[in-house]
Amino acid sequence: MNYFRLLWNLYQLKQNTKKSRQQIELLQKKKLEKILKFAYKHSPYYRKVFETAGIKAEAITQTPLSEFPTLNKEQLIEHFDDLVTNRSLNQEELLRFDEHSADGAETYLGKYHVVHSSGSTGTPRYFVYDNAAWEQMLLGIIRGALWGMSMPEILKLLAEKPRILYIAATDGRYGGAMAVGDGVRGVRAEQKFLDINTPLTKWIDAIQDFRPNMLIGYPSAIKILAELMEAEGTTLRIKRIISCGEPLSPGLRKYLESTFKTTVMNFYGASESLALGVEQQADEGMFLFDDLNIVEVIDGEMYLTCLYNFTQPLIRYHISDHLVLRESERDATCSFSRADVLLCRNEDVLWFETKNGRMEYLHPLSIEGLCIEGLLDYQFCQTSKNSFEMIAEITSPSVGEKVSKEIKRQMQTLLFKNGLADVQFSIRFARQIMPDTNTGKKLLIVS
Repeated sequence: MNYFRLLWNLYQLKQNTKKSRQQIELLQKKKLEKILKFAYKHSPYYRKVFETAGIKAEAITQTPLSEFPTLNKEQLIEHFDDLVTNRSLNQEELLRFDEHSADGAETYLGKYHVVHSSGSTGTPRYFVYDNAAWEQMLLGIIRGALWGMSMPEILKLLAEKPRILYIAATDGRYGGAMAVGDGVRGVRAEQKFLDINTPLTKWIDAIQDFRPNMLIGYPSAIKILAELMEAEGTTLRIKRIISCGEPLSPGLRKYLESTFKTTVMNFYGASESLALGVEQQADEGMFLFDDLNIVEVIDGEMYLTCLYNFTQPLIRYHISDHLVLRESERDATCSFSRADVLLCRNEDVLWFETKNGRMEYLHPLSIEGLCIEGLLDYQFCQTSKNSFEMIAEITSPSVGEKVSKEIKRQMQTLLFKNGLADVQFSIRFARQIMPDTNTGKKLLIVS
């Protein structure tokens, strides 16, 4: 995207934050009708499920969203080829593209940005954005990252050429890494990616060489960076931190703000829509981007309708995050819906002691990328300072030996890459891995 066009479009998108609730709802209604009509016309899947629900073309604009059928991840995978609105897209070809594409920035057919999300089961799901949707999403991310700043303040910041360090999983088609990379390039800032699998001994060198003044990444990773800096006596002048990819607890937020003496923005996104919301202050709650999405909460469950992705329409798509919507407040700084994001993933990092006494770690989100045929689900349990157990659920006992062999191969590669080749691990097969009774979500790391 042209730099000056990006700034103009960002300015226009920021204007939505000043609109009244009535204006926002009218904007949502227009966008919703447009994407519903488009999905009905161009997606065989949506035409069929709409008509099965008794919704014909002429009734779309008069039918409340609550009467449209919902969509879950199993249905998305099963009906992917009929759900997308471009017949040149199919799941098998995307799988091959994903397997053979080493560069996450590479686009499919030169115009589709493909995000790979394995979720908790290892079954690959693909979320596809065309260039127009990708640019709209990037604007939402940039607006969220610079939330609370006026355009003059943003222009001044960008004129100073921010040096942005991104600390997260970067080796793959992770939506966050892809979007951050494109967004940072779009605003002409300097950037450096620090993969969470990088041994800690290399972190300080990277920081001292680059001297970032903005941080983006998993809060658990930024916490490790803060602790490492304190231990090394290294200081950085950080203007803003954007926490993403994991829940940000109040205690961790306070620690990061105290350590770096700066604002921490809590950004909320998902592969289904990488720009969902932002939280500037914990007591304000999360502002949901109502101009880009519609979020419904039904019996504590979240359903997303993305208003800008016409290539892969997601209409009332079930997301396993749990939200509690807040009541509107007259004195709120923005008329967007607000929510408390609850019960999201918040596992600990696995720390191990190496033979030379140094502490190294595995980040749970780097482990979660395992995708093995026959492996349905898995968890990890640390058993000592240099060992852990993997608990695996498989499709049938007959695939146990094959799955076990492939787990060992991938895990040994990952451990070696992290300088943890001497860490021992075992595999135990379980009949079924159940969600945590308190959160309703599967824990990746258990006690």
